[in-house]
Amino acid sequence: MTQSYQARIYVTLRPSVLDPAGTAVQSGLKHMGYENVEQVRIGKYVELSLTAADEAAAKAQVDRMCDQLLANPVIENYRFELMVLAAN
Repeated sequence: MTQSYQARIYVTLRPSVLDPAGTAVQSGLKHMGYENVEQVRIGKYVELSLTAADEAAAKAQVDRMCDQLLANPVIENYRFELMVLAAN
């Protein structure tokens, strides 16, 4: 029997990596009068559904997906939340 899961994946640049998009957004916010914004970092959000035999298998699969395609482990960090959707 398999379970259906939803993964919510958050990908962000490592702190040591420059973020030109974040810098541009921060500058734009300052020009709009938001002087109190001290730092902006831009990232990605990915949501996907999958089936797996159990939660451990689903976590391992999402981890591999992130390492192989969804994030660049050299310059990005990722984390994810896994929720059970329904029993099949």
